[in-house]
Amino acid sequence: MPELRKDPIVGRWVIISTDRAKRPTDFTREDMKMRGGFCPFCPGNENKTPPEIQAYRPANGGPPPQKDTPGWSVRVVPNKFPALGIEGTLDRQADGMFDRMNGVGAHEVIIETPDHNTSLATLPAKKIEDILWAYRDRILDLKKDRRFKYILIFKNHGEPAGASLEHAHSQLIALPIVPIYVSEEITGAKQYFLYKERCVFCDVIRQETDAGIRVVAENADFLTIAPYAPRFPFETWILPKRHESAFEHSSTQMFESLAVALKTLVTKADRVLDNPPYNLVIHTSPVQESTNDHYHWHIEFMPKLTKTAGFEWGTGFYINPTPPEEAARFLREASVEETESATAR
Repeated sequence: MPELRKDPIVGRWVIISTDRAKRPTDFTREDMKMRGGFCPFCPGNENKTPPEIQAYRPANGGPPPQKDTPGWSVRVVPNKFPALGIEGTLDRQADGMFDRMNGVGAHEVIIETPDHNTSLATLPAKKIEDILWAYRDRILDLKKDRRFKYILIFKNHGEPAGASLEHAHSQLIALPIVPIYVSEEITGAKQYFLYKERCVFCDVIRQETDAGIRVVAENADFLTIAPYAPRFPFETWILPKRHESAFEHSSTQMFESLAVALKTLVTKADRVLDNPPYNLVIHTSPVQESTNDHYHWHIEFMPKLTKTAGFEWGTGFYINPTPPEEAARFLREASVEETESATAR
């Protein structure tokens, strides 16, 4: 059983994942599964993954399709090497002056497409919309479990960004605590709201729309910007223009628009940065406080172009060699012809 342990100095929880235990010699670098090799996420290999939790298959009017068979467009399975275990109780307890609890949670993989050679940038917007619906369905299901306080959805693209398989996929982890970074972001948003009685993200949207210099793209429902103080070069955020505190409350129209916004961003990044490795994270409200006035869900996109080293770890400061205004200009001016044609299909 994995274990959660709390740092008593800064209040940060860490996962001691015993199921992933490694000896020092096990920390050698392994290359990502390359094209042409065996891939457990490809159609026909459904029996090589844990049994599916959910899958989207086209309705053909016949009997319901069998689980764990080909014919799916998006498929969700438990992670074969989970960071947290779904079974058991938290069993919070003291360990002398320290605090610990059982590593109870959920760890799932969302296989985004049956096509091994397709990426988020080359998928049609409608297919990306299906992925977003899978995210929503899984959040709505898992938030019924009162053990969970926060549900994180993230995507690692490329080996330098942490992907161990090349086949396009993203991950979901349901946690029994609200992570400290999320708590800090929410606390900052609450303090701004208490002082100004406005959502800080809504104010960012208004100011960036007026200024325009850090705007990458926009549509009727979403604004894509390079944030004013980015930690990483070409860090980019996608924010809903209308205030909404939780991703899972988004409407059908919003998911249609978000799919276009997301495809536009990753296509521009591919053009400007030559298919960079990246991390993509959905920032949303904790599951037990999913409706509020102070927090505004959004997506953060972070290409892996620099390395976090001693200065960053030692200070919490980040050195970013690319001004966000310049990054936004490069991305804004990049062609999205393929995005538009794919959306029309």
